Amino acid sequence: MSRYVSRYLTITLLAVFLSVISQFQAKAQANGESIFKANCTSCHVVGENKVVGPGLKNVHQRRSEEWLLKWIKNSSALIKSGDADAVKLFEENNKIAMPAFNLKDDEIKALIAYIKTESEKAPAAAAPGAAAGTAGATAEEDDNSPIVLLLVTALLVALYFVLNRAKKSLEKVIRQREGLPEPAVYRGKAWIREHKKLVAVILILGLVFGSVKGWYALKEIGVSQGYEPDQPIKFSHALHVGQNKIDCRYCHSGAEKSKNASIPSPSLCMNCHKYVQQGPKYGTEEIAKIYKAVGWDKDKQQYTGKTEAIQWVRIHNLPDLAYFNHAQHVKVGQVACQTCHGEVEKMEVMKQASPLTMGWCINCHRETEVKMEGNGYYTELHEKLKKQYGPDAKLTVEKIGGLECARCHY
Repeated sequence: MSRYVSRYLTITLLAVFLSVISQFQAKAQANGESIFKANCTSCHVVGENKVVGPGLKNVHQRRSEEWLLKWIKNSSALIKSGDADAVKLFEENNKIAMPAFNLKDDEIKALIAYIKTESEKAPAAAAPGAAAGTAGATAEEDDNSPIVLLLVTALLVALYFVLNRAKKSLEKVIRQREGLPEPAVYRGKAWIREHKKLVAVILILGLVFGSVKGWYALKEIGVSQGYEPDQPIKFSHALHVGQNKIDCRYCHSGAEKSKNASIPSPSLCMNCHKYVQQGPKYGTEEIAKIYKAVGWDKDKQQYTGKTEAIQWVRIHNLPDLAYFNHAQHVKVGQVACQTCHGEVEKMEVMKQASPLTMGWCINCHRETEVKMEGNGYYTELHEKLKKQYGPDAKLTVEKIGGLECARCHY
């Protein structure tokens, strides 16, 4: 009879386990959908039509999972490695590299699973704009997933202990009826009982270690420090800024005047490259791309009227919920470009030097002294602050409201 009880309890636990697995698979499908709509719909559809990038229908059949993991994480690195498929895809799409995505392997696998499921459905795919419009609703539905996972885990643990206790009770009754001896106590359990304090210490240390590792892992989500994508035209800041001493604000004129620093138009490049037709490193190859963009015939020294847009890859990208004004920092605050962008004058390829996280900005506001002397923007404020903090106090951005939430989030 004990054997039948064990089988019954095993089958019950297996049924519960399979039920939970099916729920997790459904959740993974929904998670893949939310990842797709949050990251992919601006450039792709799950169909055969090309938007900005190619259609993704049956991409799981055309590429291996290992290749897709590398491509989605950092397509530029895969292209640099010389991978034939990556180079071919790059060239077929106007040499525009897909941005790197800070996604985990499980998230990418969920994304691939979603694309596979959608590929097997009707061929018609929603337009990018329509799909993007529903992304917020899907993401909102997934917000409860940690709570659901926690409740399911707690339910399984409780069910295990209840069924295990019932199993032991039934086995004890059967042994008493049949006059069987009590089984030998498992030595491992006895050891645990004898060393409860040691086991508790090990569990606490494991919990602390796991919490710390988890915290640092969460801190890195959305941080793209070190991102260094290839650009459609190779531009050396080390040559232009470091060697030729061109002021950053000559090309990025918006840095002193507006919220955005602005990307220089190719016509600005032509101010110099009408005459400078060959570079010291790339020769005429990269300059020829500028001529093609503006429609310049260097032999006839005239414009043809045929222009092409340069598809620059964005590197520094703050989330939409954060407000940053270049003019406030560069013109008013007199902050050097290198403070946020690193030693640009030494960069052959431009990259994101700073983490650009909220904590990084807050630390800067706490430590940076505001240059108020002779700065007309702060004339009246300077007098008030000297009275409030004293004439010799170090007046940081924090003291002029630089840590107020509404300054950056409104």
